[in-house]
Amino acid sequence: MKRVVVTGLGVVSPLGCEVEQLFQNLLDGKSGVGPIESFDAQNHPTKIAAEVKEIPLDGIIEPKEKKKHDRFSQFSMVAASQAIEQSGLMDSDFDPETVGIYLGSGIGGIHTLESTAKSYEKRGARGVSPFFISNLISNMGGGNIAIKYGFRGTNFCMVSACATGTHCLGEGYREIKMGRHDVMIVGGAESAITPITVAGFSNMKAMSRRNENPQEASCPYDRRRDGFVMGEGAGVLVLESLEHAQKRGAVILAEVIGYGSTCDAHHITAVAPGGEGVARATRMALKDARINEQEVDYVNSHGTSTLIGDKFETEFLKTVFKDHAQNLWISSSKSMIGHLLGAAGGVESVVSVMSLMKGKVHLTRNLEEPDPECDLDFVAGASREKPLKVVLKNSMGFGGQNAAVLFRRFD
Repeated sequence: MKRVVVTGLGVVSPLGCEVEQLFQNLLDGKSGVGPIESFDAQNHPTKIAAEVKEIPLDGIIEPKEKKKHDRFSQFSMVAASQAIEQSGLMDSDFDPETVGIYLGSGIGGIHTLESTAKSYEKRGARGVSPFFISNLISNMGGGNIAIKYGFRGTNFCMVSACATGTHCLGEGYREIKMGRHDVMIVGGAESAITPITVAGFSNMKAMSRRNENPQEASCPYDRRRDGFVMGEGAGVLVLESLEHAQKRGAVILAEVIGYGSTCDAHHITAVAPGGEGVARATRMALKDARINEQEVDYVNSHGTSTLIGDKFETEFLKTVFKDHAQNLWISSSKSMIGHLLGAAGGVESVVSVMSLMKGKVHLTRNLEEPDPECDLDFVAGASREKPLKVVLKNSMGFGGQNAAVLFRRFD
């Protein structure tokens, strides 16, 4: 079995399109949530989201090529370009047939679908772009990365709702660990802040309706929480075998040491009672990493700000970590960047690696009235600093999808 390390990070987020910028804004407790600007949400129950205001496409996608990329695909290209550049992969000798991509999206080209439906209604078949299908399908985030860089290994788009990004990372880790690939480009991209999507999530009562105070609406583990706030963006990591990274002199940022994946088989949207499924996934990751629960220092939690989800996440942490649960530092990035759906696990994994590298943990914003049922140390009030050795990133998705990944500081 091969050891797997991280050599590159890239993000597009509501708090910045550079990794250092995002991480510092999280440490400073800034919020990327505000009134929706990309469409008129006046008649929607939910009128707020965490939007990406500008996409830095220069040098990545030519202006004339932009029409060939749905917004989520643009996000994936930008984040991947950052991660690949940091890794130094393109400046070294490598076999493109041993470089693969697992990059997912929970919803895919929904912007393309909605705009094309309107165009078709007005103009019929003539209103449908020849790029409609290629912009719509979710695998084109990874497909376009492969085309740009010439990577010819495996290339899959996984779709497991809000666990997508974490699943892609975990499965990419397995590809390298088993010796099937030398390098994997992994993560998730999502841009689903559209009229129909926002209406759908809001009407199922999954999203916050605290429209009057957008930056306070996402409040994980707080008694005032009433649903998640949608975000958008992308998080991409470059994973390599330790041997491959060292051979080409790459800078190693962290090590991936464990992965677990399970299904609740319980409900189409609700988490299984007590977080039973994600508890099993976390135990699998710990077993895979060959460490015990006392070695974990920090959890970058799923933390969506939903009533049941936050409660059951607290319960699962107590179940898995027992007495050590009280010693864990836990925080939710979603309190500031919203819920990026299929991209959440990718972006939050980037944040997890940054926490390991910097020895810093960002706060959970808006945690002012802790729910008595969420009684662990969710890092309220201010960010913290201490040397970290092992970080857990867990994710849960509609359909009962669960994923857990463990990162370790590389020495």
